Amino acid sequence: MTGSPLAVSRQAGRLGQVNDAELTAGDQVRLRPLRARIVCAVAAGALFLVFVFVATALRGQVNEGPATFGRGDQIAMVVLGALGAAGILALTRPRVVADATGITVRNLVGGYQLPWSVVRSVRFPHGAPWASLELNDDDIVPMMAVQATDKDYAVAGVRALRALHATAGRS
Repeated sequence: MTGSPLAVSRQAGRLGQVNDAELTAGDQVRLRPLRARIVCAVAAGALFLVFVFVATALRGQVNEGPATFGRGDQIAMVVLGALGAAGILALTRPRVVADATGITVRNLVGGYQLPWSVVRSVRFPHGAPWASLELNDDDIVPMMAVQATDKDYAVAGVRALRALHATAGRS
């Protein structure tokens, strides 16, 4: 049961796949994209290092032309690298937090805090890039934190969310 990285926490927390019978009122499911976070962290680090390298390499005149690079230009390059890395890391913003009372979805832009009573179903259609919530008014709320590229983690996350939804529907 501990093979899945899905975090379902009480006070101290526990790991494992969750089924409907295991969930209690104090359980909370927290989901974040796994592979996207790794890719973004590596890309942000690489981008920052490239900008630092360029900043240290550009000193003095270039090709004996009128352009010269001073200390201010080097600092600007490092700052640009930091801003670019921060922009890449912003892609790791999506997360889902759910408990017996409702679900909070935070995507790249915007977020939703919904009680389970307005959620009709937790969906993850074949071929979709991420899971979504179907609401009672036929709206669809994407959950970018549960991505298809995370495979088993995403499936376990959807199962845990469905179990919470079913548990909330009985109370």
